[in-house]
Amino acid sequence: MTQSVQLGFQDAASPIMEELLHFHDHALIAVFLISILVLYILSSLMISKLTNTNLIDAQEIEMVWTVMPAIILIAIALPSLRILYLMDEISYPLITVKAIGHQWYWSYEYGDLEGLYFDSYMTPTTELQPGQLRLLEVDNRMVTPTCAPIRMLVTAEDVLHSWAVPSLGVKTDAIPGRLNQTSFIASWPGIFYGQCSEICGANHSFMPIVVEATPLNQVPWSLLKIS
Repeated sequence: MTQSVQLGFQDAASPIMEELLHFHDHALIAVFLISILVLYILSSLMISKLTNTNLIDAQEIEMVWTVMPAIILIAIALPSLRILYLMDEISYPLITVKAIGHQWYWSYEYGDLEGLYFDSYMTPTTELQPGQLRLLEVDNRMVTPTCAPIRMLVTAEDVLHSWAVPSLGVKTDAIPGRLNQTSFIASWPGIFYGQCSEICGANHSFMPIVVEATPLNQVPWSLLKIS
C-alpha cells in the first residue's frame, strides 16, 4: 500500500477557502522578504563588522524601520479584514443545517426538511470499504447541494467541540448552550473530510466529519417544506 504525503493546505473546495489560500501566499511573501532582509543585515554586521554609529543612529534609518513595518502591517491587515467580512456574511442560504457535537460523535438536523435528524458515527476500521479513509469515514454523511450557500448552526450537548472541514474553509466552535453560525459554498461535487478540532476528551480523534456535496438536481427537494 502506497502512502501519500502532502505539504501545505488541502485543495480549496469553496470560494472562502480560495481567498484564504491567496491570503496565506500573500502573507508568506511578506514573511520571506522580511526574513531575507533581516538575514542580510545580520550577515553584513557579522562579516564586515559594520559598527559605524553615524549609520546606526541616522535619522533616515530610524524612519525606515518605523515606516516599513507600518506599511507591511497595513498590507496584511486590509486583505485579512476583507476575508473576515466575507466569512461573516450570510445572505439568503438555500438550506440550514444544525450540527450538534456529542462525546464522541456528531448529530445533524436539517431545519428545512421534514424532521430529518440523524447521528454520524465514525466507521470502525473493520467495516471500512475499499477506498474509504481510516478514522475519517462515517456511517451517515452530511449531504449538501453544490454551488449553493449553506448555513451551519453549530452547538454542543456536553463539552466544547469544533466543527471543521479544512477544504471548505470552515472551523466553528461548538459550545454547549450557544449557537454559533457559519456558512460555506461547495464549488463542485465531492466528499470533503474534517475532524473535531477541539480536544474534547479521550475519544477526541474518533469523531470525524464528512460533507458530501452533490449536484442540485440530485438533492431530495420533495422533502422540503417550501411550496
